[in-house]
Amino acid sequence: MCKSVKRLELRAAWLAATVGLALLGPLPAAAETANGVIAVNVDQAKLVKFPARIATIVVGNPLIADVTLQPGGIIVVTGKGYGATNVIAMDRAGEVLLDRVIQVEGPTDRVVTVYRGVDRESYSCTPTCQRRVTLGDGEGYFKSAMDQAGSLNTQASGASTAAKPN
Repeated sequence: MCKSVKRLELRAAWLAATVGLALLGPLPAAAETANGVIAVNVDQAKLVKFPARIATIVVGNPLIADVTLQPGGIIVVTGKGYGATNVIAMDRAGEVLLDRVIQVEGPTDRVVTVYRGVDRESYSCTPTCQRRVTLGDGEGYFKSAMDQAGSLNTQASGASTAAKPN
């Protein structure tokens, strides 16, 4: 095959790949809005691309969001509580590279809230209703649901270690 045909095929493949990427739109890692706010739902995580030379991450209120630095400047933002906080990214010299607001909002699934006097219980109803531990639930309900989840986790961990051969 002649070189000009191969070049033409390579150009066509490059053009197809470029058009395909353009049609896909922005990558999921682009979780920032136009005003620089990083929006995430409580109990969910998002990937955000920051400069690759980040050495230190500071979160204003770790009760609202958790931020973990991954290689290449990718950060994982996890919503832990409702509200807003900020994240500051610095390089090794202590220079501030970015300072962004993180806005943590409510869950996106169908949550049914049941009030029993002043106590509150939350259920995720997608499609059937199951207990869902949500910030602000009554202490007894919250503790009961967390104890059950912890017990299940312990049993699952014990079963996996018991199944491992020596």
